Amino acid sequence: MSERRRLAVLGSPIEHSRSPALHAAAYRVLELDWEYGRAEVDTAGLPGFIAGLGDEWRGLSLTMPLKRDVLPLLDDADELVTLTGAANTLVLTDGRRRGANTDVYGIMRALAEGGVKGVESVHLLGGGATAASALVAVRRLGADRATLAVRSADRAREALDLAGRIGLPTEVVALDAAPGPVDLVVSTLPGPAAAGLQVAAGDGIPLFDVAYDPWPSPLGSRWRGPVISGLEMLLHQAVGQIRLFLTGSADEPLPRESEVVAAMRTAVGLP
Repeated sequence: MSERRRLAVLGSPIEHSRSPALHAAAYRVLELDWEYGRAEVDTAGLPGFIAGLGDEWRGLSLTMPLKRDVLPLLDDADELVTLTGAANTLVLTDGRRRGANTDVYGIMRALAEGGVKGVESVHLLGGGATAASALVAVRRLGADRATLAVRSADRAREALDLAGRIGLPTEVVALDAAPGPVDLVVSTLPGPAAAGLQVAAGDGIPLFDVAYDPWPSPLGSRWRGPVISGLEMLLHQAVGQIRLFLTGSADEPLPRESEVVAAMRTAVGLP
């Protein structure tokens, strides 16, 4: 057995998170004596929480609203954090705090699992940190145009800046605007934010909805087309995190990775 280490997912709200189940399943297969919990932490509480971590801590998973709030607290950041302005992972090594983004990988793998291997045009709901990762993911899958649906233009400024930097022409539209002729719709809205949203229901266009609690999501339940669950993204971004926590590299496969992924799928009810 390995040295006991501590990890946790932080966010607000956090009680719904399935990350503890995913990580616990992986660490059982890997025979690691690692404890992974959850903690309700908001923007104001993040600096104090991180400052109070002892040497037994290996890292943190970060969700809403902390993916951007953590940036000033980092000593180092990977290329995707610098590009997207969002870190969903904090790796603690020798007293240093390294930020990483495994959301882009998680989104690309989720889309692949859902049969989406390439796209040209995308309609994206939301303009926050996860939307930034989604823009990079779809650009890497070949997208050459996008529409960004947000409640106000102010919410789109950072995402529009990113779209320009990665060469993805992007138009801002109202949040409830009907998707035009696109290959894919991506919703990065939390479940409650999408509950009352009246968006045209797809007509055969695939929907990737990062929300997963409840599932089907309010948007996914009325969608007339293929729907990809946010649990797929959660699973694959967690695989990237576990690689980082164990090896220091998000690109180095885990020992017995196929068994690890199978156990993680079972833990959250994915086929």
